Amino acid sequence: MTSAVSLPNIQIDDSILLTLKETKETLASQMKLYTAIMLYKKDKLSLGKAALFADMNKAEFLKAMEKENIPVFDFDTETMKQIVDDSRF
Repeated sequence: MTSAVSLPNIQIDDSILLTLKETKETLASQMKLYTAIMLYKKDKLSLGKAALFADMNKAEFLKAMEKENIPVFDFDTETMKQIVDDSRF
């Protein structure tokens, strides 16, 4: 069993919530998702850990990334060629 860590509160001006037309709960959830996506894209977290960070399972996290038009695998041409070449028998 894992334990949770509480991070310091983030203070956001009320006008931000009004501008975004979001509740503080929705904004907090979105901030966790966007942070998880960025940490995943920067190879700081695996897909599973990023999903856990966003309070989602892997399938939900993949769908959220798809909804945001963020590629799950973002390889350059040379890396993709190497992966394809390595997968050939």
